[in-house]
Amino acid sequence: MPKEIITTYQPDNTLKNGYFQTFREIYQELIDNKWLMYQLFKRDFSTMYKQSFIGILWIFIIPIINVGIFAMLGRSGIFNFGHITAPYPVFAILGLSLWQLFANGVIACGNALAVAGDMLTRINFSKKSLVIASIGRSVISFLIQILLIPILFVIFKVIPAYTVLLFPLIAIPILMLTLGLGLIISILNSIVKDTGNLLSVILMLGMYATPVLYARPRFGLLSQITHYNPMYYFISAGRDLSLTGNLTEPKGFFISCVVCIFIFFSGLVIFHLTETRITERV
Repeated sequence: MPKEIITTYQPDNTLKNGYFQTFREIYQELIDNKWLMYQLFKRDFSTMYKQSFIGILWIFIIPIINVGIFAMLGRSGIFNFGHITAPYPVFAILGLSLWQLFANGVIACGNALAVAGDMLTRINFSKKSLVIASIGRSVISFLIQILLIPILFVIFKVIPAYTVLLFPLIAIPILMLTLGLGLIISILNSIVKDTGNLLSVILMLGMYATPVLYARPRFGLLSQITHYNPMYYFISAGRDLSLTGNLTEPKGFFISCVVCIFIFFSGLVIFHLTETRITERV
């Protein structure tokens, strides 16, 4: 009598080999797909303002309009900026540039799989490439937008601290937070299409709940919410490095950095575990 052969099927992309092996697989996939990520980024950037009359100037125009509206509201007494130690346009642009890096990046990452279409099913590649490449446009916009900051320093006669040179480094933890959330949201958005619309509403409310265009309230519910908002600490640190050279809330900043690292690696692992099933849902 022949011996019965039993075949056991196990799900792929599991953590049975440990986290070290999982991160090693993720790293190798990113290395193998680096050319594809570059091509996707180049495609997105080349079509960023294609057939646009004023093109890349929109990167400057949109934040200037936002700041101008809030400045008029403040001058008319409708909106209270709180206690700020710099001319309002400088204060607002410093915060808005960091917030837009986060918000635009999360939206781009969240929609990366949903807009990929047949590419997900016809080409065998790491789907992380789509999400990671999609954040490149936000990074370029941020780098271009911060060119506006020294111009504002000159116009409003603000002498920045020498640590202003460290301002772009604040983008590192913000990008980790953006990618971590973006990887998770992209999965949800590929399953539930309403996620993208809900995300836009949440980010809009998040900007008003975060001291981007105003100083942090000293009392009240909004002050308590801000205490647990990592983006507040990054925006505050960016302003401190630019204007005073000293972090006013270093503890909150470093805790937020640790939280962002955790969210980033958690997002990578969650995406890696579900990646092979994404094409079945899109």
